[in-house]
Amino acid sequence: MSSAFCSVSGRIASNLQFSIRNSTATFARQHLQPRNIQPSSAPSTFRRTLVRSYATGPGKGGETAGSKNPFPVIPLLAILAAGSGGFYFLVQSRKEPMPAIEEPSRKPRLTAGDVKKPAFGPGEVSVIFVLGGPGAGKGTQCQNLVRDYGFVHLSAGDLLRAEQNREGSEFGELIKTYIREGKIVPMEVTVALLENAMRDAISTQRKTKFLIDGFPRQMDQAIKFEEEVAESRFTLFFECSEDTMLQRLLKRGETSGRIDDNIESIKKRFHTFEVTSMPVVDYYEKKDKVVRIDASSTQEGVYSQVKKQLTDKLKA
Repeated sequence: MSSAFCSVSGRIASNLQFSIRNSTATFARQHLQPRNIQPSSAPSTFRRTLVRSYATGPGKGGETAGSKNPFPVIPLLAILAAGSGGFYFLVQSRKEPMPAIEEPSRKPRLTAGDVKKPAFGPGEVSVIFVLGGPGAGKGTQCQNLVRDYGFVHLSAGDLLRAEQNREGSEFGELIKTYIREGKIVPMEVTVALLENAMRDAISTQRKTKFLIDGFPRQMDQAIKFEEEVAESRFTLFFECSEDTMLQRLLKRGETSGRIDDNIESIKKRFHTFEVTSMPVVDYYEKKDKVVRIDASSTQEGVYSQVKKQLTDKLKA
């Protein structure tokens, strides 16, 4: 701002000098030029004389009485002051106001009540996720574990199909469409159904060990479930080739009556699992919370692996 002010002050001073020069020249032309005296009764020797005059003309008390300064200094000073003040206020008006700094005491602070806790804390329930492609045999192996280890088997798919067929369900048509298209049902619906089923099993069967089959199908489901319901202990992952799973599903479709046991829906489900569910397996594997099972063998051979791996994991 100082450089700009100096520049403007310089221009004003230059204009002031120019005005003074013009005033001096004008004064000289008007009052210092010789003029002829009209004939009068005065002697002729005095007829041509230089007569000096001032801005106010002759006054009382002599030649210099009542004379004023011919240079308009006061108005020029007023102009200079007005210009400087106007420039100052112009600069001030263009300044951006400094943002207000919020006092630390006024900032909101998180309290323990602001952090949402899961419905079931550590030690209250034991949750094992069971994942694998469609037709990998998850349901069959879960039935064996229920029989031998006293788990409660909760199939996300079975819960969704039951809700789809429940009379008066507000989600029935939505679930039906998603299953037919081989898409993943919105996680809010699935997580709510699982939590309700867990509460029902705890209150009616007094059981707290759960196998959750076919869930989580994608990362946001896993995160939401562990934030709002309970943290999982580990994941059983059944690996199998797509050809083997396709043959199993087509065989099952002959008697299951499921709308998704057809070759078009099956291929869509394979793609969905690979794209959305495998990242979940990779996520938990990095946390050392995945037990891999070769599901291409017979049911008995697969279950033998499951028992051994489960025993070792539960002891750890």
